[in-house]
Amino acid sequence: MQTSLNITRAEFRQRAERLREHLQAHKLNGVVLFDNAYIHYFSGFAFIPTERPIAFVMNAQGECAMFVPRLELEHARMQTGFERVAHYVEYPYTPHPMHVLARLLAEMGIAQRIGADGDGYPWIFGYRGPALSEVTGATVVRSAAFIEDMMMIKSPAEIALIKESAKWGNLAHRLLQRYTRVGATETEVSLRASHEATLAMLETLGPLYASHSLHGDGASAGYRGQIGRNAAIPHALANNITFQPGDVLVTGAGAPMWGYHSELERTMAIGNLTDEQKRLFDHMVALQDLAIRSLQPGARCSDVDRAVRAYFEQHDLMPYWKHHSGHAIGLRYHEAPFLDVGDDTEIKPGMVFTVEPGLYAAHLGGFRHSDTVVITDEGYEVVTYYPRDLASLTIPA
Repeated sequence: MQTSLNITRAEFRQRAERLREHLQAHKLNGVVLFDNAYIHYFSGFAFIPTERPIAFVMNAQGECAMFVPRLELEHARMQTGFERVAHYVEYPYTPHPMHVLARLLAEMGIAQRIGADGDGYPWIFGYRGPALSEVTGATVVRSAAFIEDMMMIKSPAEIALIKESAKWGNLAHRLLQRYTRVGATETEVSLRASHEATLAMLETLGPLYASHSLHGDGASAGYRGQIGRNAAIPHALANNITFQPGDVLVTGAGAPMWGYHSELERTMAIGNLTDEQKRLFDHMVALQDLAIRSLQPGARCSDVDRAVRAYFEQHDLMPYWKHHSGHAIGLRYHEAPFLDVGDDTEIKPGMVFTVEPGLYAAHLGGFRHSDTVVITDEGYEVVTYYPRDLASLTIPA
């Protein structure tokens, strides 16, 4: 009987073994990771990063440990199952947490050459402290590129979580469209849709579900302020806008699933679009179709974006272009690689992308669908499945 949708301890051990092989191949005595996504990836520990340093530590023999503030001690033990969870009292404090970390590294035989994602804890939430190289006297070798390469290729379990996320994002979006009407506000509609979708998800999954994400604790759908002319701002912010006849709407929906994300976005309309708006909508759908077809194993990420930009140029649409064609997604809402002419990463089975070329006109609005696509041995699988045609996305005025 399945008791969890989460990544298994066995898979975390496999990831750690690959990291240990990397350490030995590069003659590193150990690794220290401060990035919360990296820590989650190798340990299963999901937490809120603050000014208090937290780190995943592993020596070249494969012994793993967590380094946390006192307030996270039991939390880290429970989520990771690690035998070794070292802690410090508080930040700021004496001794400084970085000096406590240095003692842990010495005890684990991590010295001289240390792999890390940065030379110390990042300066967030007002944190200040000495560099990792300063407190250890070691040479710090950046290991982030290797880790990012690992995270690019999702395991079957990771893909299953992303597909589960897409399922509940679809429900949230369905409710969002149902409740959107002239005179309502984006706040009330988004809250109602997200709340009802989350309750349905919890009723269905029960204890199988955990969010483990900084981006939300259930299914959600909303507009993020991309309503009317504001739809032409790709990354607007919610403004409690009241829906009006003729509004172009750009949506977003998803559901964090044990830390993993999917992305569903649609362009909708309240009432009929003008002929010029319909033209941009049709071009947007054609652009997304082109980008999805271009996602073939062995191609380059840059190839996809290059094909999309060629379409823009061929149809004199570059005045409406604002961003690349998409990005990878997983533990982070945005991950590498990117569907951009500047990214020549080879597309491989197991990668998961959002595909979202958009057109933006200040006087007409914004037009962007986004779908989550898994790369397979044979080609690709689109795992979001909300309708994409204008008739299905038009709300009566």
